[in-house]
Amino acid sequence: MPNDAASSTPPNGDTPGGHPALPPAPPTTGRPHAGDGRAAPDTAAEARQGAAVLLATAVAGIALGLLWLWLAPRVPLVSDGRSVLLRESEAEHAVGADGVFVLLGLAFGALGALAVFLRYRQGGVAVVAGLALGGVLGSVLGWGTGTLLGPAHDVAAHARAVGEGVAFDAPLELRAYGALLAWPVAAMAVHLALTALFGPRDPEPERDPDPYGPPREAPRA
Repeated sequence: MPNDAASSTPPNGDTPGGHPALPPAPPTTGRPHAGDGRAAPDTAAEARQGAAVLLATAVAGIALGLLWLWLAPRVPLVSDGRSVLLRESEAEHAVGADGVFVLLGLAFGALGALAVFLRYRQGGVAVVAGLALGGVLGSVLGWGTGTLLGPAHDVAAHARAVGEGVAFDAPLELRAYGALLAWPVAAMAVHLALTALFGPRDPEPERDPDPYGPPREAPRA
């Protein structure tokens, strides 16, 4: 007597309702994968990379502060015994100090983005976030380093110490606080450009024209 279960299934693998039978699902290995078949990125490793980038970028702000202190023009002051005045009333040294800080921030941002791209070419969002936050912290640290190691901030005491009619340097100050954003903006722009030009490309997904196998022949009348 023929087997009823075997006779209920057509020989071509179709179900009795006329729908093609789906192929069995491949066994899962339990490991997450990305959409293109590659292993999913390690979140903990990306977080460590981002923290390393943030720390290294922020520490580089000390170098920015030292260079700013060395390259920024000085503002000469002089005391007449009653008040402290600018020795050169039409000098633009104060604006020059802000300009030097902006140029240094742009240079540090571009070089830092290049170094991070070469080191972490496959880096994800954590690396980019570390680069941006590190640029902000580096700018603040550089600003603090330059002003702390620069001329004394107590102008009156400094004028009394040097004496009347003797020129001395004004404190190194940053008047345009928007200059603190030069570093992170330059870092983001350069890193984005490098990633767009030289970054890895995602492979195109392979498309199966007929996932259910070759087309069935039409039944003959």
